[in-house]
This record gives sequence, structure tokens and C-alpha cells, in this order.
Amino acid sequence: MRVVAGTLRSRKIEAVEGMDTRPTADKVKEAVFSRIGPYFQGGEMLDVYSGSGNIGIEAISRGMDHAWLNDMSPAAAKTIKRNVVNLKIEEQTKITQLSAEALLKACAQANKQFDLIYLDPPYAKQQNEALISQICALSLIKPDGLIIIESRKEDEFAEQISDMQLEKMAYYGITKISYYRRETIK
Repeated sequence: MRVVAGTLRSRKIEAVEGMDTRPTADKVKEAVFSRIGPYFQGGEMLDVYSGSGNIGIEAISRGMDHAWLNDMSPAAAKTIKRNVVNLKIEEQTKITQLSAEALLKACAQANKQFDLIYLDPPYAKQQNEALISQICALSLIKPDGLIIIESRKEDEFAEQISDMQLEKMAYYGITKISYYRRETIK
């Protein structure tokens, strides 16, 4: 894997060993960031199931100020740490090894709000709608913030989840990317 664009362009990202994680393909990553950026003027992002840290690292490379990278897997957390150290972005990241529910509570206790939240749980264990509801209940997404879900193409999600509105869906082989934007009161 590699960083696709930005200040860290072409730098290698180490993958998590074994078959327990499913890295986001470079093609999918490029399409996602082309849609939402492709570059940022600062901001904070949360990657709930980071794997190697691939998505958060790409966001930092493209101008995000900070990425909170989380994965419950010890092997993934170690890989994220190695990637962050190798790319010299320790000051721009926070790495945790928590369940999704514990992570969201920790973010709320830290009074965090994010511009971008990325959800890419293991396909067999997806509970994305419940997570989005919890994110909204804990006020973790900024006004006009974006939640992106990476899932199987056959997975179905509601058009409205709490105060998040489905903005777009895109398909890449077996992968579906769903973009939810926080509705702001006008």
C-alpha cells in the first residue's frame, strides 16, 4: 500500500499481517478522497476501524490537521504505530486500541468533534447504523460533517440515520462507499 497524494505521496504504508484485516484498495481510497477533497484546509478525522492507518494517514497527507486512529486488534494497533513513526506524523495522530463503542465514549469524554468519520468495520461485524446513531447522540460530528461507510456492495442502509442524510453511494467491485452528511438547521 502507498499514500496516493499530498505531502506523503508515494510513501509506503505497511499492511497488517494475516487475514484478519481488509485494507482499503488504493483505487477506492483515491475515489473517496477525490470526492471529499481532494485536499483539506485542516480539520480532524476519526477512523474507527483503522487497520494499518491507511485512511487516516491519507487524510493527514492531504491536509487534515489530526487523525484519531483506532483498531481493537493488537496487531493492527502495532502496525498503525509503526506506520505513523515511519512517516513522522506522531504529532498529528492519536492511536487507540478500543472497541468502537468504547472509542466513541472516549471521544465524547475528550469533548471531540470531527469533520470526517470513517467506518470500515469487518464486513461480517458491521453495525454501521447503530454506530452513526451513537456518533450523533454523543455529538461527535461537526455541523456539515461527513461520515463515510465502506461496506459490501449488497449492504443496505437507511437514507436518514439520526441527523445524518445519505448524500451519495458509489460502487467499486465488491465494495460500496456511502457518504452521509450531517444536516444543519437552516
